[in-house]
Amino acid sequence: MSWKILPLPDSQCVCHQDIRSQLGEKIVSSLPKIQKIIQQLATAILAGCLFHWLHVPVGWLLAPMLGGIAYAIIKGSPQPLPSTFKIVGQVIIGIVTATRLSPETLSVATTYAIPLLLCVFTTGSLSMFSGYLLSRWAGIDRTTGFLGFIPGAASSIVAMSEEMGADTIAVALIQYIRVLLVVLILPTAATLLFPANPDTQATASVVITNNLPTLPMLLNLLVLAVCSGLGIWGGKQLRLPSSGFLGPFLVGLVAFWMLPYQIQVPQPVFCAGQLLIGLYIGVQFDWQTARKLLRTVLIEVGLVIALIFICLGVGYEFHVVTHVDTVTAVLGFTPGGIEAMIATAMQLGGDTGLVLAMQLTRMLGILLIAPWLIAFLVKRGKHANSQPKEEEGLVEFNPDQAEF
Repeated sequence: MSWKILPLPDSQCVCHQDIRSQLGEKIVSSLPKIQKIIQQLATAILAGCLFHWLHVPVGWLLAPMLGGIAYAIIKGSPQPLPSTFKIVGQVIIGIVTATRLSPETLSVATTYAIPLLLCVFTTGSLSMFSGYLLSRWAGIDRTTGFLGFIPGAASSIVAMSEEMGADTIAVALIQYIRVLLVVLILPTAATLLFPANPDTQATASVVITNNLPTLPMLLNLLVLAVCSGLGIWGGKQLRLPSSGFLGPFLVGLVAFWMLPYQIQVPQPVFCAGQLLIGLYIGVQFDWQTARKLLRTVLIEVGLVIALIFICLGVGYEFHVVTHVDTVTAVLGFTPGGIEAMIATAMQLGGDTGLVLAMQLTRMLGILLIAPWLIAFLVKRGKHANSQPKEEEGLVEFNPDQAEF
């Protein structure tokens, strides 16, 4: 038996050549985009490493955002990333948020359920009112003002801000100035007002922990990937606001509570999620936004300081009603900076488990309610603004346009 290699028809040869030439052209045309993305990622990683070395709060989100802003300024115009980077960052932050909430953590808060919910509602309402004042006084839209002042879960709020129609750069800047002020002011104020108690310091290191067995890292990552995929699909099917965040968050919350294992997100993965969100926001920077935000920042500083002292008062009232020690009550209702508040509670002899439960209860309520509440408030505000125009139209009557 003999085999012969028959030549391809000329038409097929031409077709293969066209395909190869088209692929070559696509690769060549995409090289500048790939190079730009590599430059942006390198800038973000270097900035993140620097802030991490300097121990700057939320450095892996703040540094890439500032690095992206610097990159956009150098280029002279916004340099947006593909939306895939934002989606990946949202998914990671949503999954990480779900791993931080456990039934044991929330069960501690049920002992003080009614006063806790009242204080959470009070501090949340005050924060929303501060956001409303910021939008009025600084001239920014209401969605951005509300999202910028939502206490707790700053990374999560920033991750969902764009899909809710907010100015992501403004939301990120407002959120992290708030966190920075809280981290700088509250520990110092608490230390001066409530000196450390050596008798209770030894018991203050007990934090709510999960004693479930852990999975091998490969299976752990597989569970995270499945929850992420189901969350993205479910979020789109249910048309959730910020589906890239809320979908994986809700799926992860159910899965992590039901599985008899402790699911962990490696710290480098969490840092990568913050980096992608921060960089995606930063590279969209332009000078017009910068001029507008200068006034916003100045107004926000005053509002945040006022909010901090009001929340101190709310925490003290919680102490009076429940007889929980003052340090725990005050630190449990601070508007942000969970890690810093836990460390301060340890130093001053507070109940770190209860502080964590109070902060995470507020965070869970905010993540589940805030998107719909803000959408409702913004829609109602737009309707109220349009109502006078409609009423004026009813008063005016033009007989030339009347139809009989």
